[in-house]
Amino acid sequence: MIAHGKEIKVFTGSANRELALGICKNLRLELGQAEVGSFADGEVALTVLEPVRGADVFIVQPTCKPVNDNLMELLIMIDAMRRASAGRITAVIPYFGYARQDRKAKSRDPISAKLVANLIAEAGADRVLTMDLHANQIQGFFDIPVDNLRGAPLFANHYLKKFGKGNDDVIVVSPDVGSVARARQFAHKLDVDLAIVDKRREKANQSEVMNIIGDVRGRTVILLDDMVDTAGSLCGAAEALVEVGGAKEVYACASHGVLSYPAIERLKKSCIKELQLLDTIPWPENEPHLDKVGYISVAPIFAEAIDRIYEEVTISPLFE
Repeated sequence: MIAHGKEIKVFTGSANRELALGICKNLRLELGQAEVGSFADGEVALTVLEPVRGADVFIVQPTCKPVNDNLMELLIMIDAMRRASAGRITAVIPYFGYARQDRKAKSRDPISAKLVANLIAEAGADRVLTMDLHANQIQGFFDIPVDNLRGAPLFANHYLKKFGKGNDDVIVVSPDVGSVARARQFAHKLDVDLAIVDKRREKANQSEVMNIIGDVRGRTVILLDDMVDTAGSLCGAAEALVEVGGAKEVYACASHGVLSYPAIERLKKSCIKELQLLDTIPWPENEPHLDKVGYISVAPIFAEAIDRIYEEVTISPLFE
């Protein structure tokens, strides 16, 4: 554990440099100097351009697409900081990839989330700071401390300004049974009712809506999810809420905008009026931005978490 008073330094890989700059701006720090590139064969090439001996080092790197490249960048940066005698290393992973493989759903499945947790700890990380893990139990896969921040309060602030608190015309909907606990807390913050879309998933990235539990007829729906990958589930749930449930309009929000093909085309054609995402993952390169998609910055909450970790005070208030 680092002795209090040592220098704090924030570095980043290439996954989401803008977010790292935003975090540094909130901390009133300069981003640490490091060059991240690749050799001709695709191997990660890293050079840390300033001393980190004894420093409290935070490495900002979501493991988003290209997942394996960004994961290797993170592991190599952690290793470099450890070998340079950093006092403590915190892996700041706003989006934790491989989190969907958190159990053996069928015979001979890997538990990739546990493997990645082992790799991060073995590389030399002393703790992990992340947001909205796909499954909360992944925190237990690590043998080092994990702080799992929540994105729902950020969305709650957005929709409280938009619709007010206790609006009877508004209802929060969980897009599946697995997200009910998250949606219930979100609905409680808005002081509105909760409904659930019951769906059956035949295979990865494909699902079939089966039933809507709750009365959404004539009401404004807010769909809350942890991630949007191909957007099939989200757009399917929105369509069912309007066509089957009789909802007046559908808003949606999700912590992580993975937005794999064909997500953007599906969102263009969907009945979703507005989709709010957190900037844990940048908008896909070479894709024109959609007017119906907005971003809420997580830089302030990550900056405050980093400051609290450095000062060695509780971060519990950030969960409220």
